[in-house]
Amino acid sequence: MTDQHAELDAALERVIEAARGHLAAVKAAEGRIDDDDVWQAYVTLNNASYEYDELLLDAFGEVTPWDVESIDPDEADERFGVGLGGVDGNEPEDPHPHVVSVRQRRDYRVPSMAALIRVAEAARRSGLPEDEEEAEPVESVGEAVLELLQAGDGSLGALDIPELEPLDGVVMVSEVATPLDLESYGEEDATGPFAPGPEDRLVGRLDEHPFMPMDDEVEHSS
Repeated sequence: MTDQHAELDAALERVIEAARGHLAAVKAAEGRIDDDDVWQAYVTLNNASYEYDELLLDAFGEVTPWDVESIDPDEADERFGVGLGGVDGNEPEDPHPHVVSVRQRRDYRVPSMAALIRVAEAARRSGLPEDEEEAEPVESVGEAVLELLQAGDGSLGALDIPELEPLDGVVMVSEVATPLDLESYGEEDATGPFAPGPEDRLVGRLDEHPFMPMDDEVEHSS
């Protein structure tokens, strides 16, 4: 057996040993998230696999199915850590915790009230419980928009539909002293939850402008 073959065999044994060690660490962790022993075993298995793959490529021009890169354990600990408590779980708490508030407004033009209400009523019918046969009618454009938000994931992406034409919008990101307490505002209070507090600090504002339709671009450029 050549030295190169012996080196390959030894590298393969290290992969097998590292895989067993990783499995043992996973079993011992019993599902704990960000377990340090599992992380260290993972790094060992990764690097053993990488070493074996490189030796196999050099010796025979062949590769393994493992698409891995070498990991520096120290650098990985600093870069990725293991959970919020750091690598060893003893990282001190941040003495200056922050709450970030994202406030967003986007306006829409309604080209056809009837078309928007039809879409909202279809969304309301699709969300009916099986024991209900008929949905209440949607009576206004505001109610239609609210229905579409509730039927979707609650984000403005649910309003990216042909029945609504987006106008300008704005996003403001602020650092705030305390998080939002919805119980402090009545259901009819439309401004209180969005009003900045005296200690809030505006980090930045992003202005949103809708894209101009292609037909309008051609018309304006001619």
